[in-house]
Amino acid sequence: MVMNDLKISIVMPSFNSSRFIHKSIESVISQTYKNWELLIVDDCSTDDTYDIAKEYERNDNRIKVFRNDTNRGAAFSRNIAIKNSSGDYIAFLDSDDKWHESKLEKQINFMLDNNYVFSYTNYSLMNELEQNLNITVSGPKKVTHKMMLRACYLGCLTVMFKKNIYSNLEIPDTIQKRNDYALWILISQKADCYLLNENLSNYRKVIGGISSGKKTKLFRHHVVLFKELLHYNLIFAYYRACVNVLFYFLRKLKYTRKEHN
Repeated sequence: MVMNDLKISIVMPSFNSSRFIHKSIESVISQTYKNWELLIVDDCSTDDTYDIAKEYERNDNRIKVFRNDTNRGAAFSRNIAIKNSSGDYIAFLDSDDKWHESKLEKQINFMLDNNYVFSYTNYSLMNELEQNLNITVSGPKKVTHKMMLRACYLGCLTVMFKKNIYSNLEIPDTIQKRNDYALWILISQKADCYLLNENLSNYRKVIGGISSGKKTKLFRHHVVLFKELLHYNLIFAYYRACVNVLFYFLRKLKYTRKEHN
């Protein structure tokens, strides 16, 4: 068992998630590992998301709720949460996704037992009604920096890293989207990322959700990412984005599997 004096800071951006955020928060509260803090950053929701989060904050002092002055996007909200975190490890959960109750305990033990500072796990897909779509997403046992440049193998809701490797890392404000991928790229310069080959999270496919977007827009965001983050010239940034498209399909073919009942 892991030492309980290691705190895990959980980063949760939220926007108009009133239908689901209570499920996400409850999946944190029900964790078998109890030494955590949950940092929820509401991005000017127009529904009851903020009020729901504040109610949980009043009932559990491990939960901290922030609100952006203007709508800034999930990337900005994640950065605010990380800056206000006080844990030894950082984990991520969007406000429409869920964790299995042993997720934190299994993952932090996996990292400590193997002396890893950066890890991720498998996850499964569910629909808006929380029905299992019988699809599991996995990835390579080890993701190096070179591999990370080719494709984002990590599901954001599965990632955990030791906070001290985040020191002196800065994501440019010009990277409005795929900020999570930008962070993985920078961290992978310092440490490889290792897979805990267990399904410990549920990703909710929501129309108009916090991570949704057309593939053409995502391509443009990847161009900006490589140009602004790694200072590539425009031609090489486009080349890298094209490589990402290729490996996106290869990754789906190799690491996405349909489960049979």
